[in-house]
Amino acid sequence: MTYTIGQISEKTGLTTHTIRYYEKEGILPYVQRNEKGIREFNDDDMFWISLISCLRETGMSIKDIKYIVDLSLEGEHTVAQRVGILQNHKEKILNQINELQDVIKKIDYKISYYDTYKSCNTK
Repeated sequence: MTYTIGQISEKTGLTTHTIRYYEKEGILPYVQRNEKGIREFNDDDMFWISLISCLRETGMSIKDIKYIVDLSLEGEHTVAQRVGILQNHKEKILNQINELQDVIKKIDYKISYYDTYKSCNTK
């Protein structure tokens, strides 16, 4: 099944501008075009767009995503490198989660303090 850029935009929540930008930057290298030059996306493209969106949402740079795509284009012998990049990225995300959990604890403490303060001053 093929999709237009508008359909991809609707399904992913990305703007058509962003999708075109990803293609221009070389991180969507497989997108086919029909005889009129119109982009025709397939399910594999949808998978890549989903992965790219996930990596972008978690802070990976376009440069690093492009590197993963370039390694993919080189073939199977780069799988270990790709896994290493993704494992490093996962570690960064886990560290961010831990930092955010510490922030939540501080916020919860302050909320608790204010709740106690409020109840003491309303008596």
